Amino acid sequence: MRTWLGYAGLAALLLLSGCSTHGPGTQVTDLPVKPSHPRYAPPPGAQSHWVPALGVYSVEGARDLYYRERTYYRWSNGWSWGLSANGPWQDADSSEVPPALYHYYAK
Repeated sequence: MRTWLGYAGLAALLLLSGCSTHGPGTQVTDLPVKPSHPRYAPPPGAQSHWVPALGVYSVEGARDLYYRERTYYRWSNGWSWGLSANGPWQDADSSEVPPALYHYYAK
């Protein structure tokens, strides 16, 4: 049991440390993905996949565009959010972006 917990802790540490080396310009497709999330619905009318490490859907075919809870998040040398994948966009600070997504780009 003790060894199993040690391996689980090490695996979690490696997973988290691996995420910290990513950032702008890194393909999110390098991260593990799932087709969907049991709580958060995917974006309407767009192909996407759930990125557990970031806590958002990554919108396919659009670089640095994400979705969660009826809100799109876009990275373009700073964060903005909108209610549609086409905007209009409003500037966002760290408190308006899902924490894991924000920290992924902050590194």
